[in-house]
Amino acid sequence: MMAGESHETMLSVEELSFSYGAVRVLNEVSLSVPRGRIVCVMGRNGVGKTTLMKNVMGLLKPEFGMVLLDGRDLTSLSANQRARAGLGLVPQGRQIFPRLTIEENLRVGLQARRDRQRKIPEFIYEIFPLLKEMGRRKGGDLSGGQQQQLAIGRALVGDPQVLLLDEPTEGIQPNIIQQIGEVLLYLVEEKGLTVLLVEQYLEFVREFGHEFVLMDRGRVVAQGETADLTKEIVQAHLTV
Repeated sequence: MMAGESHETMLSVEELSFSYGAVRVLNEVSLSVPRGRIVCVMGRNGVGKTTLMKNVMGLLKPEFGMVLLDGRDLTSLSANQRARAGLGLVPQGRQIFPRLTIEENLRVGLQARRDRQRKIPEFIYEIFPLLKEMGRRKGGDLSGGQQQQLAIGRALVGDPQVLLLDEPTEGIQPNIIQQIGEVLLYLVEEKGLTVLLVEQYLEFVREFGHEFVLMDRGRVVAQGETADLTKEIVQAHLTV
C-alpha cells in the first residue's frame, strides 16, 4: 500500500473466542480484511487458523465476539445464510463431492447466489479451462490440484464478496500453486473480490499476499504488510 493510501474494511473479526470443551482455541482474535486485498493468516500447526475460518463462515459458533461483513453483523447467521450474505469458503482438504461430476459440483455452489441465477458464470471456465474440458468427469477422479481448482470454482459460483481459503496450496504441485495465486490476484484486481486465506507456504504469501496476520496459541501476535514479514518474525512464529 502506498503512503497515504487506505482501504475500507470489508471483513472484520472482533474479539472472537472459541473453545473445544475446556480447551480455548481462539482467544479474543481481532483482525480486519480491507476491501480488494489478499490477507494471509499464518502460524504453526494447531494455533487455531482453521478454527478461525470455520467461525468466520459460521460452521462453528464462538463463545463471544463478532463477525462483520461490510459493516453487517453476521454473528447470529448460519453458514448457509452467511454464504448468501457474501462469504464463500474453500475448505481445507477441498471437500468436493467425489461422486458428482465437475459440472454437478459447480451447480451446488449456485445455491448461495443472491440473484438466483442458475447458470454457471462463464468466467469460471475462463480462469479454470480444465473445469469445462473435464466437466463430465467425476470429482473423485481428479488430481489434488484439479480438485482444488474445482473447490475454488464452486465457491466462486456463489458470487461471494469475500473468498475464504483454508490452505489452498496444501498437497498441490508447484505449477498449480502458481496458477491459483495468479487467479486470486485476478479475482481481486479485476472482479473486486476480497480474500482471506490460511497459508503455510511462505513464498506464496510473499508473492501473492498483500497483508499477513500471524497467530500463535489462539491469538494474533503480529500483522502488517507482507513486505514487513521479516526474517525475525518468521523465526519467532513460523519456524519449527
